[in-house]
Amino acid sequence: MAGSLHGRYGGVRVVPREVGRPHIEWARHGPPVRDRGIAQKGPTLVTLTVQGEQRGEWTVLRVAGELDLATSPLVRQHVHEAVAEGRRLLVLDLSDVLFCDSSGVGVLVAARRLMRSCSGELRLILPARGAEDGSHVNRVLAALGVRRLFDCYPDLASAAAGARLTA
Repeated sequence: MAGSLHGRYGGVRVVPREVGRPHIEWARHGPPVRDRGIAQKGPTLVTLTVQGEQRGEWTVLRVAGELDLATSPLVRQHVHEAVAEGRRLLVLDLSDVLFCDSSGVGVLVAARRLMRSCSGELRLILPARGAEDGSHVNRVLAALGVRRLFDCYPDLASAAAGARLTA
């Protein structure tokens, strides 16, 4: 059974092998990368990009990569910067997020709370299909029972127009 334990200075990854005992790998740069049971050598790479743009009155933040303990502060920072600049209508495009853990969900919930506290609005783009084999974030939010807290849309055009995604 594969597992991981993340500490302040990196993490430990237990990777099952086909035969024998599991392999333990120390990660020097952030949490481990999912690897389908194949041991990887060298430090793990943590990748997340956030690109901002204006779409009418909406500020759109396109998030791509892995939203986890090491990368979620970047999303939080971009949301706070948008609010500090006076933007109250925010769309988070999560269609290219490949992985999201509890810290990523925490950032989304905090962003919702922040936008509501300043009389703003937060919308998420969670396509039914996307980020390879389905929207990972959509499945995580549904499994945790917090998806109902968010206004979710299948694409940017419907998020900016206001057509609700039916779950």
